[in-house]
Amino acid sequence: MGGAPAASVGGRHPRSRDGAVAVFPRVAASQGGGMLGKGVVGGGGGTKAPKPSFVSYVRPEEIHTNEKEVAEKEVTLHLLPGEQLLCEASTVLKYVQEDSCQRGTYGRLVCTDFKIAFLSDDESALDSGEAQFKNKVIGENDITLHCVDQIYGVFDEKKKTLFGQLKKYPEKLIIHCKDLRVFHFCLRYTKEEEVKRIVSGIIHHTQAPKLLKRLFLFSYATAAQNNTATDPRNHTVMFDTLKDWCWELERTKGNVKYKAVSINEGYRVCERLPAFFVVPTPLLEEDVLRFQGHGIPIWCWSCHNGSALLKMSALPKEQDDGILQMQKSFLDGIYKTIHRPPYEIARTEDLSSNFLSLQEIQTAYSKFKQLFLIDNSTEFWDTDIKWFSLLESSSWLDIIRRCLKKAIEITECMEAQNMNILLLEESASDLCCLLSSLVQVMMDPHCRTRTGFQSLVQKEWIMGGHCFLDRCNHLRQSDKEEVPVFLLFLDCVWQLVHQHPPAFEFTETYLTVLSDSLYIPIFSTFFFNSPHQKDTNMGRESPDTQSKPLNLLTVWDWSVQFEPKAQILLRNPLYVEKPKLDKGQRKGMRFKHQRQLSLPLTQSKSSPKRGFFREETDHLFKNILGKRISKLINSSDDLQDNLREFYDSWHSKPTDYHGLLLPHIEGPEIKVWAQRYLRWIPEAQILGGGRVATMSKLFEMMEEVQSLQEKIDERHHSPASLQAEAPCLLKNSLRLSSLFPFALLQRHSSKPVLPTCGWKALGDEEDLAKREDEFVDLGDV
Repeated sequence: MGGAPAASVGGRHPRSRDGAVAVFPRVAASQGGGMLGKGVVGGGGGTKAPKPSFVSYVRPEEIHTNEKEVAEKEVTLHLLPGEQLLCEASTVLKYVQEDSCQRGTYGRLVCTDFKIAFLSDDESALDSGEAQFKNKVIGENDITLHCVDQIYGVFDEKKKTLFGQLKKYPEKLIIHCKDLRVFHFCLRYTKEEEVKRIVSGIIHHTQAPKLLKRLFLFSYATAAQNNTATDPRNHTVMFDTLKDWCWELERTKGNVKYKAVSINEGYRVCERLPAFFVVPTPLLEEDVLRFQGHGIPIWCWSCHNGSALLKMSALPKEQDDGILQMQKSFLDGIYKTIHRPPYEIARTEDLSSNFLSLQEIQTAYSKFKQLFLIDNSTEFWDTDIKWFSLLESSSWLDIIRRCLKKAIEITECMEAQNMNILLLEESASDLCCLLSSLVQVMMDPHCRTRTGFQSLVQKEWIMGGHCFLDRCNHLRQSDKEEVPVFLLFLDCVWQLVHQHPPAFEFTETYLTVLSDSLYIPIFSTFFFNSPHQKDTNMGRESPDTQSKPLNLLTVWDWSVQFEPKAQILLRNPLYVEKPKLDKGQRKGMRFKHQRQLSLPLTQSKSSPKRGFFREETDHLFKNILGKRISKLINSSDDLQDNLREFYDSWHSKPTDYHGLLLPHIEGPEIKVWAQRYLRWIPEAQILGGGRVATMSKLFEMMEEVQSLQEKIDERHHSPASLQAEAPCLLKNSLRLSSLFPFALLQRHSSKPVLPTCGWKALGDEEDLAKREDEFVDLGDV
């Protein structure tokens, strides 16, 4: 199609967000806008395409006669330290997904205790393109066992879910991955005993419940004990020492009202909390001990004006009146530490009863991901006509909008009304992590740098006790616990990155590979439910441990996965760095914060009618003890008056990329994260177009500016920086896909056809199959 999209056919296709006319709905999404509706594809006037039949380009007798030749050039299976081969099958055909005639390449399908891998016998298929994004741990045809979502078998052209012991083995294997890849393997030419071994092995090792100690994480840690190292350039704060928390307090000027405590060192008080954390200064140690860390306001972050963001896990629900009275008295004292009018007003956000539920998130994402798990080209075009309605019915984008809206509400309270915000949740480890992180990304420019963002994830998610082991279902023990809360956070951050690119040091590619890293079990970052669980199982639960503790890399050491050239794509070359002020300028700005210059301050107090708690603590007790007070909390979908004023005022002024950053939350502004969700669907790609074409031109300009600068300043010439190398990656952008750097460059079917008549004239969906129409090849449009 090239860089310039074709003209709209009869008003059929809406415009993408950037004003360009989109050719297909999903193609538009790959440019950053919403997806296009599904077009009528094929030459049959909208008639249903026949079921694809297998076409072998290699006769069975040729396969067997060439076995010796194949064995000689067989690709070597590369194993990680501690990785063991479990089973394998030869003469397996891997289909080309987008090819309706289902061509493919044959090779070996192997299963280890770390991954499922396809080893192609066709050497030309090993390198799919010079500019493809290479991962040193996971290859293009590798699937970690944790990344497998669903396994299907095809029996007599019927697709069935595979689980448990099989009585009959399929002729075709389909694997849906959690990173939304879809693999098709034909087993018709594979020996029967090998089919049984490989299919049974894959089902067992990806679906059977596991014990924590049996994860590959521990095998790798033991085998690679002497090889693990930390990237010296990685300055991520891990928050596993008291010093780290004190540094964060000092950085945010929160050390005036809050203190870092070590009362839980060795997890003496609570296994749910980290060894070190921050609480209000007036809080006594006996208060922390009383209910084992429950009901304690834990500090997250302090605003420049002195307001703070805190979170708290709810006290256990009790029926005994005596215990309830004790809890009420306890909470009375706790609440007074953060709610001391007129100087400190506190608002409580009960996320367990007045916000999203985990079930809503799980249900929405389950529907949403099905839009991208496409088995073949025919299925893609068959569903495209109703794609928008399917997207809306999933509610995933609406959930993103609600999260961003709630984060803006919290930001307004802290920034404009100088209020302390207390996030309340049953465990304070799911939605508390999500909202506290979002608020900090919006309010703190440090969290928009790469190391700052990584430190934020460490503080709020890892040390905050988010149950990654359960939420990612790494042990395959309960599908009910599997909820993509962290992925929801990354999607919300992507909305901000997409809307305000110069404010972020990292790119959407960084967010994409971070989401993929959730399922790579050589990093301990996303494989435990709490710091206590990690330290206990890694042999670091106490300093007196006699055995040598296991040492694993964190996911933040990107050199483990990517070469330096590939890591360039994780850093935003258009990031606007904070200008360095001289001493005179600093002195003049000492008492003026950048965020204060762009926002009008509203009244510091608010009435309970706007959803705030009165000074009396009775309402807080009722809320925490499980009695809802929904009448006091505004649940309207419309922005409240004070929030609307705050929101509109910010968006009416030039953006300060190192100040407060608010997202647009109107419906059309919340978009599909195309790079992550569409990257494996060839039909959704635009060759030589999309954002990669724009970025290519920007890089060319940067390269020219740098060249001129070098000529001007030859005497002080220094080696080219990482950012300076970026343009070379995007040369010849006409050959790249709009979903670069993940999408494959080869496409076997890139010229679908469209009806030339107007969309309105086509009538409803049933009429499409009855109409004969003229078709035009998009390659000539």
